Amino acid sequence: MNNPLRISVASGKGGTGKTTVATNLAHVASLDGRTVAYIDCDVEEPNGHLFLEPQWQERAGVTRPVPRVDETKCIQCGLCSEICQYSAIVPLGAMVLVYAELCHGCGGCTLVCPTGAVSEAPREIGMLETGRAGAVLFARGLLNVGEAMSAPLIRQVKSAPHQADLTVIDAPPGTSCPVIEAVRGSDFVLLVTEPTPFGLNDLKLAVEMVRALRLPLGVVINRADTGDRHAWEYCQSNRIPVLAEIPDDRRIAEAYSRGDLASSVSAEYQDLFCRLLARLTVIATPSPASIATTERNAS
Repeated sequence: MNNPLRISVASGKGGTGKTTVATNLAHVASLDGRTVAYIDCDVEEPNGHLFLEPQWQERAGVTRPVPRVDETKCIQCGLCSEICQYSAIVPLGAMVLVYAELCHGCGGCTLVCPTGAVSEAPREIGMLETGRAGAVLFARGLLNVGEAMSAPLIRQVKSAPHQADLTVIDAPPGTSCPVIEAVRGSDFVLLVTEPTPFGLNDLKLAVEMVRALRLPLGVVINRADTGDRHAWEYCQSNRIPVLAEIPDDRRIAEAYSRGDLASSVSAEYQDLFCRLLARLTVIATPSPASIATTERNAS
């Protein structure tokens, strides 16, 4: 590949087959001789490792800054509480309460404190693990239990060193802040859905999110031979390409239950994901003209 490509695989809800698509894409791309990175950004419940089975090489804690108050310097002016939109720091009598779980790490409280009573201290929110799954570079985040915000950890996972022709980002399910952080900066977003009323409702929400980010997108319909045709009709009316259809096949379910990749146990599904990868390579790769425009704008 002439230009590195970043594909995010997302879904409006859990259980649609997002990780199945992401791991199989990474696998068939590695068979094609490309350098591939698989980035598991579903930091609350990562499971890509169950299928790609990486050998871990590095593990490091990830922190974010939270306020620390020296009450001997505090004059109870309340400016720190006024600037905090999340009530993470609250003066109460002669004390200042800090709710680290609510802090977004903006540093505003340290800037407005007139006496220097507020400083910042690192707080571990999770772990970043990197390794290899055969020819696939692998990175994932593990959010600590009880942490309310996963976006800072997702940013760290995405920035883990990896130079690859193709980067496959396995995003969290849904349409909230963690998903937006995961897909931000991608060349293309692949939305996985299923032909059910719930699947269609959440697909619509996901499409709105991706279009708000002004990212190109396409759809994979899983269990495509079940349910109704409303998902196809929605995609057609909104000019969204359906790039692959995966049938409701017992062989895929059995492979999934064993932790096997469908593309590694079935030539039929290896061909399906190879065709999906080929379509993505064509539709998601920026044209030379658009690359030149981007470089001119950057300079």
